[in-house]
Amino acid sequence: MAASKRPVALQCWERFGSGSPRSCTIAPDGSLSWEAGGGPGQGLRAAFTAVFLPHGFPDSVSPDYLPYQLWDTVQAFASSLTGSLATQAVLQGVGVGDAAASVSAATITWLLKDGTGMLGRISFAWLMGSRLDCEAKKWRLFADVLNDAAMFLEIVAPAFPSCFTLIVCVSSLAKCIVGVAGGATRAALTMHQARRDNMADVSAKDGSQETLVNLAGLLVSLLLLPLLSERPSLSLAAFFLFTILHLYANLRAVRAVIMETFNEARLYLVLKHFIQWGKVLTPPLANRMEPLWTGCHPTLSLSLGVPLHSLVSSASELQQVSEGHQQPYLLRWDRCRGQIQVTLGQEVSAGVILRAATHGLLLATLLEDVPLTEELETLRGQIRAAPEGDNWTIVKETYQILDRLYPKFLKELQAVGWETEHHLLEVDEWRAAWSLGEKKTL
Repeated sequence: MAASKRPVALQCWERFGSGSPRSCTIAPDGSLSWEAGGGPGQGLRAAFTAVFLPHGFPDSVSPDYLPYQLWDTVQAFASSLTGSLATQAVLQGVGVGDAAASVSAATITWLLKDGTGMLGRISFAWLMGSRLDCEAKKWRLFADVLNDAAMFLEIVAPAFPSCFTLIVCVSSLAKCIVGVAGGATRAALTMHQARRDNMADVSAKDGSQETLVNLAGLLVSLLLLPLLSERPSLSLAAFFLFTILHLYANLRAVRAVIMETFNEARLYLVLKHFIQWGKVLTPPLANRMEPLWTGCHPTLSLSLGVPLHSLVSSASELQQVSEGHQQPYLLRWDRCRGQIQVTLGQEVSAGVILRAATHGLLLATLLEDVPLTEELETLRGQIRAAPEGDNWTIVKETYQILDRLYPKFLKELQAVGWETEHHLLEVDEWRAAWSLGEKKTL
């Protein structure tokens, strides 16, 4: 005799993103009956979110995404308006609307302007490209300040007809540098914001937001330019007003970014606070204190990934720099030049590079007049009393101090949310291997 079917106790639910979950019950006919709600939502707000925000927002992006994008929208709108004023001035300068103007002269001016900008773009990318990831926030702010300076040059260029071509060429050069710095740092910030391997989606939606803002700026410019075209003083006043708004919004946008990975400035701030107070700064606090222009930099310059041949020049120096520790990096302190150079071993991990940078910045901190622990205060006294050439002994002691200090420092970094398996430190590509036999030969 077949066993009778027992009622199934069903327990299941579903949720869209971070919304409220909804459960289901079994209807009399055996079908599943779901509670109302729980989906992505409908209406104008849901449509706006789907069109202009990354899929899965807010869970698919970093917590600082929304405040950054709001301020970025304000600065983009202000920049669009100042750009319209600058474009009008350039067109007037090349002779648009002037019957006596030469078409060939205007064409040559425009070609020179574009050519200068292209050369500047290539040169800047070559010279500074590797540094843009490390200091994304600083270079982002630099790009916006330079962009405003370039627009100011275009605004005043028609007032100097004899130097017009030179001025617009300099302006074009500055704008192309802005394009490289702004585009590269935007890519770095997109990588930070994307939390589900969704960089393409975050970048695409950022493009949609920028297009919407530029469209709004275009409509306002259509109303504004006829009122200002014949009033140079009023046009200049409007430019300064929008520029102030643009710079303020940019500063707020950059300050809203909370990077959990270390560059040199953030690592220096966190290490210095840890040495002084025994506590690690959280990512929001360290990012708030991070210098965006100048200030709060180590007294010694730190170079990671230098070639071994520039670190040592003899077997005795190699023995001095490598003995007394088992770390896969070699550190040299050049007191005369104010430099800390680090040679990295083969296949070093990001964690080793972070420790090497911490080691170098520890030395830099010892040279500052800040309160230290008793052990570090003793070492600082030795540094100040040591002769100029006796740097190897000091460095050897810091290896031993860091062996005791770094595990606790690393544990506390991870506890407050710092990313220790990746970094944004500037590291050159040189790697080396070293060993000394009994004869102490290379």
